[in-house]
Amino acid sequence: MKNKILLKSEEQDVFTDLLFNALLGFAFMFAIAFMLINSSEESGNINTKAEVLISVQWPDEHPDDVDAVVEDPQGKLVWYHNRDSGLMHLDRDDRGNLADNINLKGDVVSSPINQETITVRGLQTGEYVINLLHYKSNFKEPLPVTVKVEKLNPSVELIYYGQHFLNGVGDEITALRFFVNGDKEVSDTNQIPKRLLTKALGSK
Repeated sequence: MKNKILLKSEEQDVFTDLLFNALLGFAFMFAIAFMLINSSEESGNINTKAEVLISVQWPDEHPDDVDAVVEDPQGKLVWYHNRDSGLMHLDRDDRGNLADNINLKGDVVSSPINQETITVRGLQTGEYVINLLHYKSNFKEPLPVTVKVEKLNPSVELIYYGQHFLNGVGDEITALRFFVNGDKEVSDTNQIPKRLLTKALGSK
């Protein structure tokens, strides 16, 4: 009788251990899965940190194509033919009303805003030049173009906001030139003309 009781007790202990180990296994797998989910989310994060944001905008739904051309202190250029250059990046190349409408499963989604944006991810000491190019023109009237330059760190600071007028295909004007000193401060803003298109096309 005592042997039967001991055997039954041992069987219960084995079952309890098995159940406990199974629960531990499930808990371990759950923890691993949770960590993998978190790792995936973290790896998908994109660091969008920028030091300067340059916005170029012209009237909504206007068919003209305006391009921003920016030169950094090392003489590198960013524009529609070279979207990444050094620490500068052309985030959006707007081509007027071209490709403003997208057909999504029968529904037409429209974006009437004409705007190009360039981000400067790190400031270098020296001069930056921001030019506007009237790449495509459809009318004789001058095209008003607004330029906004913001320094984003340590807090948002408006460096420049102004309107310029482009007068037809090939017209290139200097919207702003500014200097960055060793303390990453912006100074000496001016609009002394400097052509960048000749350099961008490799012409002499």
